[in-house]
Amino acid sequence: MELTLPQRLQKSVAGSFHKTALLQKRVREIVRGAAPLIETRETNPIKIAFLEMERGLIELIPEEDQPLL
Repeated sequence: MELTLPQRLQKSVAGSFHKTALLQKRVREIVRGAAPLIETRETNPIKIAFLEMERGLIELIPEEDQPLL
């Protein structure tokens, strides 16, 4: 039986502040217009960010280490 997105999210990020913060940050970037890092027909930013996280394509960089825009 295949897990639903909420079940997969809970299983992946349950108890992990780091992963939750990573997912939230990437969702915000996608909502603001960032291009997905994967090829997908998916339009839900949460699903896109989760797929990127599952594939190890995104990482959380502390704000002090990020370049200023």
